[in-house]
Amino acid sequence: MNLTRRSLLAGASGAALVGGLAACGDDSSSSSGGGGGDATDIRVWFMEDSIPDETQAWLKETFESENSGATLTIEVQQWDGIVSKLQTSLASKDSSPDVVEFGNTQVALFSSVGALADISSMEEELGGSDLIQSFIDAGSWEGKLYATPLYAGARVYYYRQDLFAAAGIAVPTSLDELVAAAKALDAANPEGTADFSGIYMPGADPHTNEGWLFTHGGQYAVQNGDTWEGGLSSTESQAALAQVQDLMLNATKYALDSTDNVQAAHQFFNQGKFGIYSALNVAAAKIDQAMWDAGKVGVMALPGLTPGSIGNTFSGGSSIGISANNHNAELSQAVMKLIYSDDFQTDMAAIGGWIPGRTSFASALEGPTGSIAQEIIENSVLTPNSPQWGVLDGNAVPRDFWTRIARGEDVKTVAAELDKTIADALNQN
Repeated sequence: MNLTRRSLLAGASGAALVGGLAACGDDSSSSSGGGGGDATDIRVWFMEDSIPDETQAWLKETFESENSGATLTIEVQQWDGIVSKLQTSLASKDSSPDVVEFGNTQVALFSSVGALADISSMEEELGGSDLIQSFIDAGSWEGKLYATPLYAGARVYYYRQDLFAAAGIAVPTSLDELVAAAKALDAANPEGTADFSGIYMPGADPHTNEGWLFTHGGQYAVQNGDTWEGGLSSTESQAALAQVQDLMLNATKYALDSTDNVQAAHQFFNQGKFGIYSALNVAAAKIDQAMWDAGKVGVMALPGLTPGSIGNTFSGGSSIGISANNHNAELSQAVMKLIYSDDFQTDMAAIGGWIPGRTSFASALEGPTGSIAQEIIENSVLTPNSPQWGVLDGNAVPRDFWTRIARGEDVKTVAAELDKTIADALNQN
């Protein structure tokens, strides 16, 4: 699945979303079940390309065999337009689904307005400390848990180890070494490839660039009490932005690539157009098998600031929760328990290729990224946990920010401007 589609989920304005969901159930309705419909028919909304077909079939069969007289209806939704659809459906006691998948950065849009049931009491039973912590943070609102991690995609770095060897460049073990390696590889161009770049580092790929921001200890914004403050002017963020811009200006010809080209980056990698690029672990299947067979491709986690450490990347993925307007709380909880069962979690890794919500089951991942995916996710970081962040993301504010960095604009000036934009947006009531 193309996780960048989640940026489309925030197309609705925050005000419209709050207004549309104002009628959602409160804590009492979420614990006792919502309004109309057959209370023994539980409806689950999964998103397209999320859950393998055979895993969906297992979930339905197992649920119905363990809950006599109850049925499970699974409905697969499209990402495009899903926020508007959820806005309408979750607010209705009649048409609301019972268990719902969300993009992990979108949960705050719904938990903050009472659209989801409080599932804090289930956290330990669903996995406790084994659950992806950054997703638990994203699924929490005002001290209560409303959504748990369904799956994540680990952002890894693919590199041409044959080109590294030909240029006499060691595999980097720190962020500084990665910058130096990318610039050296760009200059060497061992195969004399036209339009070759050491690294693929476009402004239109915010989630790759955010790894550098988070690894340096920066953030888009930080919360001080009830007030959000822009974080891009901090010393840590400025160090990250300087490194990213250095790479964009001195190690790649693709800094101003389009969003469409970002989605097709594996094709350019297969053509030998660049030596290093960042993508999800599932992208390994898109790299030519002949390159793997010939030993030309290596994988690594984004390095940290000190040699041998691991960096902090953005973790895209999905969360899952129970609607406040669910029709049967007990049966909805039964579905959640099955989703976090050993069988379901194993399938998410072994068949789906995702990092399952319970990270210990990442050991079932196969392929060249399996050995590092779990550690990457355990060190992952998310963007600000605010309903308004979804609006900013949907309006392409992060993408436009990184594109300005790619154009060579002054990082201090751009950061100061975005700090104000972000703070103004996140502090809206």
